[in-house]
Amino acid sequence: MKFTTKLRSILGGESRESRERNYLEQSVSLIDLERRQREIDRGLFSAMGRFPF
Repeated sequence: MKFTTKLRSILGGESRESRERNYLEQSVSLIDLERRQREIDRGLFSAMGRFPF
């Protein structure tokens, strides 16, 4: 097991895939789901998670 993976599991940080799945599950319609998928594909979702303020 890699050190960073072990550290994340100890600290309880979610994986990127888990955050993306949770984000997609919050969609309220098919159109919203497709928009969220495009955001993830373009890397916009990962940029939002870096700066929560």
